[in-house]
Amino acid sequence: RHVAVELTPGRLLWVPPGFAHGFQALEDAHFLYLVTKEYNREAERCAKWDDPELGIPWPLREGVIVSERDSKCPPLRLAEANFEYPR
Repeated sequence: RHVAVELTPGRLLWVPPGFAHGFQALEDAHFLYLVTKEYNREAERCAKWDDPELGIPWPLREGVIVSERDSKCPPLRLAEANFEYPR
């Protein structure tokens, strides 16, 4: 399941710790992360952004710029689980 939100300047979106997240800028944009803990590369997980299993109707599918790291992500079914529901 996914949620899509189109943000405008000055609007924020909070993603709870442990939830997968991604974004697509529809035009040149500045993007800033605010995190709750220090970055830990070993805890990082990823899934291929355009994996059909995710069912995300990305506005742009052709000509997108994807980071080298993200271009190497496996499909969701092969991604290691790293999610803990809050109690």
